[in-house]
Amino acid sequence: MDKKRIGQIKQQFDLVVQRDEEAQIEYWLARDLMPLLGYERWENFYKAIVRAIESCETSSVEVSDHFRETTKMVLLGSGSKRSVIDYMLTRYACYLIAQNGDPKKEEIAFAQSYFALQTRKQELIEERISLIERTEARGRLRESEKRLSQNIYERGVDDAGFGRIRSKGDCALFGGYTTQEMKNRLGVKDNRPLADFLPTLSIAAKNLATEMTNYNVEEKDLLGERAITVEHVQNNLSVREMLGKRGIQPEKLPPAEDIKKLERRVKSQEKKIAAQSGRLPNLSEDGENDNGK
Repeated sequence: MDKKRIGQIKQQFDLVVQRDEEAQIEYWLARDLMPLLGYERWENFYKAIVRAIESCETSSVEVSDHFRETTKMVLLGSGSKRSVIDYMLTRYACYLIAQNGDPKKEEIAFAQSYFALQTRKQELIEERISLIERTEARGRLRESEKRLSQNIYERGVDDAGFGRIRSKGDCALFGGYTTQEMKNRLGVKDNRPLADFLPTLSIAAKNLATEMTNYNVEEKDLLGERAITVEHVQNNLSVREMLGKRGIQPEKLPPAEDIKKLERRVKSQEKKIAAQSGRLPNLSEDGENDNGK
């Protein structure tokens, strides 16, 4: 997601934030948030709210501190008004809803970072989105390599053979540098995967080549280490050629931060969200929210 788009979405989210001055808490109304998260129908968005409430309960966090059912008057086409269910949501509640939303929607991807951070400074949101994109790319590569391992095992190749196939693929992608040589260039320890220190672009390149190999191994029913090696090397060369046309040489890209550290940082941020979000104001004796919402 580029910076301009992030700025546009951030502006929309900033416009709907509300604040209870007495309780010293920011909150959002579900029906204001719904279109910003890419939902058109309340019925569908309500399902995400229910899943978020269940996640809150599972985490042993008091639901009423973060989700508060309320009502809202809406104008009908006839000119009359009627009352509809709405929810007051803390930042933590909004984060849980984003976590339970459709991750393919860019609004959801943005919201996960927007509500995860105590501050809503755009540069920090951009940094976290970039971090999430890299960890997601690493996860996709992990899954595609797992599938490749299963594919080649079923076709007569053992674990050592899988290692040789993957290394020769790396050699093709990184301009003649083997996996070990790339580790040496990037300062990666022998016991750590190279991909844990690659930038997002390189991870995506490796994943594309691996997915192409998986497809052709299955489609052409390739058998044995030699045939699969030829296929994997060719796919990595094709991806390298594509990158080269855009002036990109994967072996010359600088290393990225250890992805394990990034994952721990994300988890640490998530643990703090509930405590930093505060608590919704108590209900008054007549059952309405103290702020009259």
